[in-house]
Amino acid sequence: MPDTMTPIDLRSDTVTRPTPAMREAMLRAEVGDDVYGEDPTVNALQARLSTELGFEAALFTPSGTQANLVALMAHCERGDEYLVGMDAHTYKFEGGGAAVLGSIQPQPIPHAPDGTLPLEAVEHVIKPVDPHFARTRLLCLENTWHGRVLPMGYLRDARELCDHHGLRLHLDGARLYNAAVALGVPAGAVTRHFDSVSVCLSKGLGAPVGSVLLGDREFIARAARWRKVCGGGMRQAGLLAAAALHALDHHVTRLADDHRRAAHLATQLAKLGFDATAHTNMVFVDVPVARQAALKAHLAMHGVVISTGYLPQVRLVMHLDIDDPGIARTLEAFGAFAR
Repeated sequence: MPDTMTPIDLRSDTVTRPTPAMREAMLRAEVGDDVYGEDPTVNALQARLSTELGFEAALFTPSGTQANLVALMAHCERGDEYLVGMDAHTYKFEGGGAAVLGSIQPQPIPHAPDGTLPLEAVEHVIKPVDPHFARTRLLCLENTWHGRVLPMGYLRDARELCDHHGLRLHLDGARLYNAAVALGVPAGAVTRHFDSVSVCLSKGLGAPVGSVLLGDREFIARAARWRKVCGGGMRQAGLLAAAALHALDHHVTRLADDHRRAAHLATQLAKLGFDATAHTNMVFVDVPVARQAALKAHLAMHGVVISTGYLPQVRLVMHLDIDDPGIARTLEAFGAFAR
């Protein structure tokens, strides 16, 4: 790869770098000690998202994994159970933290192709009140899931099911704003169905670090204690919160560009003979596992970076650092591989 070639990193929307304007906002940030609740910029971020998403309180955390973990530990006690998708991030990709650190039992449920958890399957695994069973306390959904947006009617029905069975409802909203932009609704229209929501600022929105957990005041007070226990108490965190505020001001509506680029990339890859589909900012390309190493090496020679794994599918993620010329270069590289 020539030294002058800027890499096109399609591994994830976590790889974004702060823009010059975001760096300037970080330099100007007023700061204090957030563990004491005295960082004005963190407080401004928490207040803003509480208002916009319809909650009483919020908590800034270093990562989405920690936001979800302290949410589960604030909702559940030892020996409780949460219901979760079999391929959900909180179950499959967060190190088993709820079980390891919270003594909370997960009850995984297979996803439907659209990313929902079939509510009849959810209802079937709710445990009876009996000392033989873990106590079912919480249903955890993810939006988007593998780029798929949960339908608004489904969220309403999930809320009704939880109310009927006395369960709490948590949203892993790592890509909440992608879902809202795709639906054409304010993010608060999605979150109003939930008791708690985690929102990641360091994916498509492009902040360098941080997620925010939202809920009622009592819930957030419990979560703040667990954040401290988990080592997530930060001091002059306003430098990071300023980046998050800048992202909310400037990087939400542009998510539609990521969705447009993903759809275009999938369409053009199909013309090259690849089986490719797009969901919001993600493209999934069917590639046999045995061919993935060769594809990864070939693309790297053309300055395109991808992740490969154990599934016969490669995920390509659009984000703040991907532009239209980058998509063109990616298609050139895939075309050369196909030939």
